[in-house]
Amino acid sequence: MPDATHRNIPDSRGGNVYDGDPEFARLLGIYADPTLRSHIEPQFRELGGLVGDELETLALEADRHPPVLRLRCRNGADLQRIDKHPSYRRLEHYAYSRFGLAAMSHRGGVLDWPEPLPPIVKYGLTYLFVQAEFGLCCPLSMTDALTRTLRKFGSPALIERYLGRLTSQDAEQRFQGAMFMTEQDAGSDVGAITTEARYEGGVWRLYGDKWFCSNPDAALAMVLARPAGGEAGTRGLTLFLLPRHLEDGSLNRYRILRLKDKLGTRSMASGEIVLEGAEAHVVGEPGNGFKQMTDMINMSRLSNGVRSAGLMRRAVNEALFISRHRVAFGRQLIDLPLMQRQLSKMMVSAEQGRSMVFHTADCLRRADGGDPEAAKLLRILTPLIKFRTTRDARKVTGDGMEVRGGCGYIEEWSDARVLRDAHLGSIWEGTSNIVALDVFRAIRRERTLPVLRDYLRRLLDEAALTERERALFTTLLAKGVAAAERVADSPDNEAEGRRIASGLYHLTSAIILAWEAARLGDDCRRLALAKLVLQHRLLPRDPLEPAAVDAEAVADLLAETALDRRGLARLVDDQALARRAGLVEEVVA
Repeated sequence: MPDATHRNIPDSRGGNVYDGDPEFARLLGIYADPTLRSHIEPQFRELGGLVGDELETLALEADRHPPVLRLRCRNGADLQRIDKHPSYRRLEHYAYSRFGLAAMSHRGGVLDWPEPLPPIVKYGLTYLFVQAEFGLCCPLSMTDALTRTLRKFGSPALIERYLGRLTSQDAEQRFQGAMFMTEQDAGSDVGAITTEARYEGGVWRLYGDKWFCSNPDAALAMVLARPAGGEAGTRGLTLFLLPRHLEDGSLNRYRILRLKDKLGTRSMASGEIVLEGAEAHVVGEPGNGFKQMTDMINMSRLSNGVRSAGLMRRAVNEALFISRHRVAFGRQLIDLPLMQRQLSKMMVSAEQGRSMVFHTADCLRRADGGDPEAAKLLRILTPLIKFRTTRDARKVTGDGMEVRGGCGYIEEWSDARVLRDAHLGSIWEGTSNIVALDVFRAIRRERTLPVLRDYLRRLLDEAALTERERALFTTLLAKGVAAAERVADSPDNEAEGRRIASGLYHLTSAIILAWEAARLGDDCRRLALAKLVLQHRLLPRDPLEPAAVDAEAVADLLAETALDRRGLARLVDDQALARRAGLVEEVVA
């Protein structure tokens, strides 16, 4: 690469995105025990170097050369093969083989750890990987989620037959997974699925069209279908495991009709399939398929949130690098007040997303260990993440493109690709409206809100807060819970679902940030981020009233170094926050 001069566009390629993100290591110290962290940190550092260089190159190439569907051989024989670019295949090597991201939750031995690794490792590595490549992370997530669903609900015979290949790190042996659910008339309305299952000749066969199938040539797919004569709605659906090839090696009886021409995730194949009597295996209890599939969907939603958080961090990384290495009007960009404001708001959203997904990953660990509180928390935190983190990623990646300027709009760089990919998050596995409604479905049907409220109160008790700070967080938590209860209790308030779900997300993320700050000793940086969430996302303000800004304090925040109490006070005015929250000063002083 030519030597950079002040005339060249700043290029971060060649950097290590793990080492360049000092907060990451500190958070691993919170969410991974010391022995595990010591063992896996070299893997994070290795992946960070790959993401900043080779994987970035591979991802750009794979995006420029999307997969191609080959329907027939030249002699007219059916082929049904999807050709994928060598760069995509190399990305698969790193994800599935080198780092074992689809296997590490299901068996020991991955990354030389004797037991299955906890979710923070898988999601932490995915958070890094997606900063180079998003598209591959969809098949990766579906393979992991399908394996989980099969282990939970599949028969011993099915598990015995397929688990080894689903968790193999050998490219010749490995099976990938997929999920075929969407139909033209049954997108978010799963109960309208018309794919029919018929028991013929001692086996189940599937008939129907599936409209949006990512990774359509996967060796195995989970499919929802309605047994012939079955009950209407979601209660009549059964979950099936659909193999791509039959035991004799022949193709199963379904065809890939075409591949989708997508806005983003171009490296990864998504297609339409028609089921023409394809053999499939029942998974779990017949007629209970929607509930079983929901577990897989929820894992995909959480993974989706992790990917969105990672894309935000990618955008922040690039924006910080550019603004530190480019001069305009005689000053570094990062010293310009408007740029500081833009960067700090990007950083707040990105750190909210990271704290939410890492903390929820730890809830998943506890839930899988049998903790009923963690299971309830997982049920409400997952749709909150899917709803808000994915939407924030669209804004943050757009702002990141803007920081690079005109070059950000050029496909030689990754800004446009990252922005295109970010838009998928709020559509995949349920659009924003659907997922916001699911937040309140979890509150209404499963009584998750009291559990979340009590849990957040406990986190506040463990946070290192002043009396004024504690009063502020406690007051806003009470208001947020009350608002969520009103929406959940009355269909008339449904139109407010998105706004209140956003408020609940911001409250939850702010409290988690404050709790994390207490785990980091005297460093108030994450507490500062928590207060900025309150200031910019939750508390009312007059849009026409100029606000005082301490540029030096903002610069300290953007430097990503430790922040003491004095620096925190310069960054956020507690008295102003208290007034905006309607707190009486004498009570909280």
